Amino acid sequence: MNTSPSHTVFQEMRLPVQAKLAAAWTSFMFLYIYVDYFALYKPGFIDGLLAGTVHEFEIGPTFISLGLTLIAIPSMMAMLSMTLPARINRMVNLVVATLLIPFSAYNATGATMTYAYFYAFSIGLEVLILAFVLRSAWNWPRVAAAPVAPATGSGAEHLRMHREV
Repeated sequence: MNTSPSHTVFQEMRLPVQAKLAAAWTSFMFLYIYVDYFALYKPGFIDGLLAGTVHEFEIGPTFISLGLTLIAIPSMMAMLSMTLPARINRMVNLVVATLLIPFSAYNATGATMTYAYFYAFSIGLEVLILAFVLRSAWNWPRVAAAPVAPATGSGAEHLRMHREV
């Protein structure tokens, strides 16, 4: 039997939620890093860095630590999404994605119309990825809990005798 390619369909693989979340966090992390990287090309940005400021923030240990923390979050979420138990995983993804939406929107602070497309597009993509994380975590598939087996043995016998008294 010979089947031509026009009569076949591609098989869709069902990815586990954990893999979808890890992929989303990895995409978010790369986008997050590259938005900051491309911002370096804006005229005057390097001058601000050399003068010790980013936007209105003084570059110092606190600023650098905050920057590391902000990129460590999606980095850790990629790993945690693959390793945490389902109930905790779902909750952590819902909380972290919700908290990161304002941080993504903050990138537009001080933006000029010249760079409106850059910021609108980058923030839009980041929020879209975070919305995917929220939707995936919120709709985490559920299965019926296994019933608890009835107690047997001397403990069950003791309870039955105690009730009859």
